[in-house]
Amino acid sequence: MLKVDKVSKKFITEKKEEFYADYEISFELKDGEVLGILGPNGAGKTTLLRMLAGIMTPTSGTITYDKLSFPKDAKRIKRSIAFLSGNTKLYKDITPYEFLKLCGEYYNIPNKELERRINKIIKTFSLEEFKDKRIEYLSTGQIQRTSIARCAIHNPDTYIFDEATSGLDIIASKVILDYIKEEKKNNKSIIYSTHYMEEAENICDRVILIHKGRIIKSGTPKEIEKETKTSNLRDAFFKLVEGEENE
Repeated sequence: MLKVDKVSKKFITEKKEEFYADYEISFELKDGEVLGILGPNGAGKTTLLRMLAGIMTPTSGTITYDKLSFPKDAKRIKRSIAFLSGNTKLYKDITPYEFLKLCGEYYNIPNKELERRINKIIKTFSLEEFKDKRIEYLSTGQIQRTSIARCAIHNPDTYIFDEATSGLDIIASKVILDYIKEEKKNNKSIIYSTHYMEEAENICDRVILIHKGRIIKSGTPKEIEKETKTSNLRDAFFKLVEGEENE
């Protein structure tokens, strides 16, 4: 289980002005659950996910994975999670197959087992037709599928996906969303950050709506829609933001 307790991240501008990208964020993620982190660009989603992945250090608050915490247990935590950043870059001079092999070797996966995993992942993400093509020649969708395939190589317990389907066509998006649904069945925990509200309604068990670095509502999509008297998360979000501004 992932537990986030009153996590905040403060930055200081060049003019020495302080601001919070995230402020006192708290939630839990259970095993086998898909949790959506939803909000517009600039809401604080990426900063939060980077703290969950151990790339950024919170200004205050705690993050624990099954009683393991940063920074004391950072190495153990990072071996049990997979983080897909919205701006992940891949080595352009190698192929998807070579890239997956490189990632597997980093995790010290034995050669025979690594080959089995790579073959399975290539099939899962439909990489067959371009697995031996240099990454610099791949399309945006092919690169994104390769990048997410990399997340699966070490069989993590927790996935952290930041805008996983941003800019992708409907076919590439379906491959990724189907994989998330399968990993949920395997009792994996998944954080799914997106500004595509319709996607979140489709795959998330619960969602957290973030605006200006703060949680403005959390619950199942149906609970939030019922409470806001709306029929979808997009309308619910706008209604909640409008209510905050009127206050």
